[in-house]
Amino acid sequence: MIRLCLFMLFLPAVAQAACRQALSLGLDVSSSVDRSEYTLQLEGVIAALNAPVVVDILFLQPDAPVRIQVFEWSGPVNQTVIVPWTTINAPSDLAAITARLRAHQRGVPAPTTAVGSALLAGFSYLEQQSDCWVRTLDLSGDGETNTGPLPEDIPDAQTPTGVTVNGLVVGSGNFFGDRVSRDALVDLEVYYRENVIRGPVAFVEVAQSYDDYAATMERKLLRELSALTVGQTEERRGLDR
Repeated sequence: MIRLCLFMLFLPAVAQAACRQALSLGLDVSSSVDRSEYTLQLEGVIAALNAPVVVDILFLQPDAPVRIQVFEWSGPVNQTVIVPWTTINAPSDLAAITARLRAHQRGVPAPTTAVGSALLAGFSYLEQQSDCWVRTLDLSGDGETNTGPLPEDIPDAQTPTGVTVNGLVVGSGNFFGDRVSRDALVDLEVYYRENVIRGPVAFVEVAQSYDDYAATMERKLLRELSALTVGQTEERRGLDR
């Protein structure tokens, strides 16, 4: 019943859109991410995209589909597109994304973490999707910038108009001791909130470890993909008064 209500509310507001949302997912593959964590991250994206509740939202409005792209990032010049922009028109499109993710072979990771460079790369990808109602960049990471441009030094003028940047921070097993890990994760969340995310509705989701990555990614996708529904619902309520 809830899904049907969302569908009915969503239809009038976006029926004329060529694309209701462009979503670029940037995955941290720097040397701090070991082989098992890398696998958990990639499988987590697959699991989240194919979660039934996420699939329901992806296919809510066939006339205004979602477009998805996935890329890896590490050092200043290390950004690799895994999944090029793909419009989700049918289950076969989602299956094609899943197949690309499963077939991908990780390249040699850079020893550095260039969040600012990943931010700029994501902007360049999203500039290709100017006809989408909403454009969203997600950056997943388990560490702060240690090379390349600092995210806080990238001016708002370089953020494409209307683009939202959200974050997914992950507690890494590379930290020593439970307390150190907890403190480091809190610091990383604050770092992303203060320096990385952008936009009035931007947010950060936190995965305690890569074991929690799939559930956290699913939760984040639900927030992002549902945001337009909620916003347009509020707008229609205002018009109906």
